[in-house]
Amino acid sequence: MVNLCGSMSFLRRLFPLVVLLSFALPLGAQVRVSLVAPVTSVRPGESFEAALRVEHAPTWHTYWINAGSGYATSLDWTLPEGWSAGPIKWPVPMVIHDYRGVVTGQGYEGVVLLPMKITVPADAAVGSTVTLKAAADWLMCDPKQCVPGNAEVVLTLNVTDGEPEPSALAAEFAGIARPQAPPEGVAITVERVGAEGDTVWLRLAGAEAAGLTEPHFFTENDFVAFDAPQAVGAGEDGALILKLTVSPAADPADQRLRGVLAFGPKGAREGWSLDEAVTVVADGPAFTVTRAGEASTQEVAGGGAGFAGTLLLALVGGLILNLMPCVFPVLGIKILGFVRQAGGDRRKVTLHGLAFTGGVLASFWALAGALAVLRAGGDELGWGFQLQSPAFVFMIAVVMLVFALAMSGVFEFGLGATGVGSGLQRKEGLAGSFFTGVLATVVATPCSAPFLAPALGAALALPTGQGFAVFTMIALGLSLPYLLLSVFPQAVKLLPRPGAWMETFKQAMAFPLYATVGYLLWVLAGQLQDHGEDAFLRVLFALTVIALGVWLYGRYATPVASAARRRVGVLGGLLLVAGGVALGWPRPPAPDAIVWEEWSPGRAEQLAAEGRPVYVDFTARWCATCQTNKQVVFGSEEVRRFFRDEGVVPLKADWTSADPRITAELAKWGRSAVPFNLVYLPGEPEPRPLPELLTPSIVLEALKGGR
Repeated sequence: MVNLCGSMSFLRRLFPLVVLLSFALPLGAQVRVSLVAPVTSVRPGESFEAALRVEHAPTWHTYWINAGSGYATSLDWTLPEGWSAGPIKWPVPMVIHDYRGVVTGQGYEGVVLLPMKITVPADAAVGSTVTLKAAADWLMCDPKQCVPGNAEVVLTLNVTDGEPEPSALAAEFAGIARPQAPPEGVAITVERVGAEGDTVWLRLAGAEAAGLTEPHFFTENDFVAFDAPQAVGAGEDGALILKLTVSPAADPADQRLRGVLAFGPKGAREGWSLDEAVTVVADGPAFTVTRAGEASTQEVAGGGAGFAGTLLLALVGGLILNLMPCVFPVLGIKILGFVRQAGGDRRKVTLHGLAFTGGVLASFWALAGALAVLRAGGDELGWGFQLQSPAFVFMIAVVMLVFALAMSGVFEFGLGATGVGSGLQRKEGLAGSFFTGVLATVVATPCSAPFLAPALGAALALPTGQGFAVFTMIALGLSLPYLLLSVFPQAVKLLPRPGAWMETFKQAMAFPLYATVGYLLWVLAGQLQDHGEDAFLRVLFALTVIALGVWLYGRYATPVASAARRRVGVLGGLLLVAGGVALGWPRPPAPDAIVWEEWSPGRAEQLAAEGRPVYVDFTARWCATCQTNKQVVFGSEEVRRFFRDEGVVPLKADWTSADPRITAELAKWGRSAVPFNLVYLPGEPEPRPLPELLTPSIVLEALKGGR
């Protein structure tokens, strides 16, 4: 089970636990990104430097290539044919702390440029204008909370045959804190010390003479612990010694010290990127320090207490599966079947239990393998960090809702599972017990599927190896009672009698899944902020339609219903569910979507005085007519194109919450309600009020001013 709260590693390790608890954190646009360059024009066949400019709100940060507890900012490029973009050349990072002062990562605050090399094709047409696009993804955190972020960024440049013209940000590029090669006169050696080699010393002879103090090593791999204290001492020769702690999670196959050695307060601005082999002072392996940004960016699966907790929760989840109404009643029957086959020989009974467990494990491994294939296919399609994909989060919310409704009794999974499970007991021998485990898992899975839903989500978000581990623990949890009762068959008498309590338990367990849906909707609301005002509303309506489809299926497709009634339930339910998915499926905003600026008193008049047409929309979310107007007017490509071509500035006066400024402005026009729209045209002394109900032609006629 995976946590969405602290970082991608936490997100991938503890997600279902957190969504079940439905933690809620405030969400806001705390990081702004843009694609920039130090030039406004480029020449064919040459390269230039561009950068993702990341502007953090106070106290917020994003992450370096080796984030520590988070994940690094990334770019997915959409480039014209022949153009190419290199990897991010990471500036020197800084140490990230939480509110307790504990080191939690390596990253950036304030304003930072993440540069990369862009190559212009030799056949680029001189005199043309080119637009470079990329999808940026990042994790933004303050000392107490974290939120994934994403945005589309665009850079437009002219292709010329003259000298490239500098942009307004040329000086900012010159100030990038780039890792450099170490200066001459500073000798660096490395030794691994300690009884078990748990400490690495970086010996920096000549550093102080070069004016370099307060060293800090930012590790690019897991060889040393990023969050362990780094003590600075002095050797007998007066050299600075930086003591680093070897990480318990260090990969035995990657015994290299790799990263950036930085100096100054927080080790944040002046840094070295070391790429030469270093001298081994003591016995032990040789280490190399490689240049920052050239290391592999392949993600290394995490470990430690967090993932151990995930495995424990998976084991408990597997145990809970045995309490489902279609599984629990046959638990004792299966064990007695093992005893009958073995003739009371405890050793043989135990072997039957082990064979049954093997069958359960094989079934879950097959499921995990199928999901791994799907996940790999998603990666090939550019799925990336799935839980940052609005479409993925929406589908997981749909799945959770359907399973929660099943738990509440709206419809039933696996009505014939109990009978099939009982029939499986007739198989003989260890092979029969193995396949009994396989088939029992298959027939029990439908009615226990609601408890597997979080595991499915985790398997798609976790690295493949960890996903297999989670499914293994679920399988062991499901088979553990069979294994224990095989060893102690007399304990069957201690099992509680099946009864109504099982149905009550199942329905009660629906509510954590409803909480999961609520949490995922909160995540989705943040991801859809730039997808249009109605994007999240469509999601809510979509889930309502899907719930209606599930209800229709449960109401009419019952085992005792006539064939015609069942067809109505099945076909009607499928159509409604498919329609709901289509309605709520997150769509990217239109390339020419209207970007609204917040209205303030005097702003429209100021813009009109500058010669710019202005459209002011006095609106509110609770105003249905307002939302209809926006759908009708700004759903028109002609209107959007006119706004873009004529430079119309759209201002939104949002009256969803009480705002005395908006109330006063409406009163000036003798209005006390919304919708109300004004058009300001350059040269006209007064704005033009529009009627309550709008059409594209009404808006365009007003903006054209009779032209």
